[in-house]
Amino acid sequence: MPTQRPEPPYRHIAAEIRARIVDGRLRPGERVPSIREIARRWGVAVATATRVMATLRDEGLVETKVGAGTVVSGRTGLKRQPGPRQALDGKQTLRAAIAIADAEGLDAVSMRRLAAELGVGPMSLYRHVSSKDELVTQMTDEVFGEQELPDPGPDGWRAKLELISRLQWELCRRHLWLPRAVSFTRPLLVPNVMAYTEWTLRALDGLGLPMTIRIREALTLHALVLTVALSMAEEIEAEQETGVTLDRWWLTQRKRADDLLRSGRFPLLATLADDEVADADGLFEYGLARHLDGFATLIDR
Repeated sequence: MPTQRPEPPYRHIAAEIRARIVDGRLRPGERVPSIREIARRWGVAVATATRVMATLRDEGLVETKVGAGTVVSGRTGLKRQPGPRQALDGKQTLRAAIAIADAEGLDAVSMRRLAAELGVGPMSLYRHVSSKDELVTQMTDEVFGEQELPDPGPDGWRAKLELISRLQWELCRRHLWLPRAVSFTRPLLVPNVMAYTEWTLRALDGLGLPMTIRIREALTLHALVLTVALSMAEEIEAEQETGVTLDRWWLTQRKRADDLLRSGRFPLLATLADDEVADADGLFEYGLARHLDGFATLIDR
């Protein structure tokens, strides 16, 4: 698998400041380093320091107060309750985060929002995850573990590759945020995601292909699924945000489309029906079939 690149500097700096808040070295109401101080102390650009502050603010760890600057949020800590308190379960945390992402998209997932959903203080979440990035990684691994991969699966390399691709497509349809959370160039090093890649590589056993070709095939299939799934997710998100369905959008564009298509410059496009262009499932199945046709030629050769 490709080598994972180091995390950008802003994440390391945010993690350092976050740790000071979590362990009490920085208490609620106390000032945190300003953007200028972060840039000077860690030797980074102002843009990087600004991103550090935005990350901490998104997690609900800091807030801006008039006359005091940016301080540790007074809402980060758990109020102590008399008697024992039930421990927060890691699986419960992940399922709650997945439910938020499924309903409102990945941008809606934050440590503050998740804590509110679970009825706890944001600090309690850091027992399970160190940052939103780690939370999304664990959410992705949890989602990929929803389906059990068959062993050994159907006969034949093509049937196996069709199966693994359709399983990923089904996951992306069920969790529209998933295409934004995974990458085929910076793979997530978590067991359930890696199991899909391992299964795909094993599906190509006995074909005499070098491992370089096998891993490229696994990543190409992954990219095919993600590309179509991302377009599908963006369309559904656009409908949710604007309240305008694709059919209604086409109605608003009808005059412009008719003018262009009746001009005679695009006679072939004029024969297409709107639903042929918008059929994500059909596009995925066509892309998968034609790709595997080409791969079959490579194997035969």
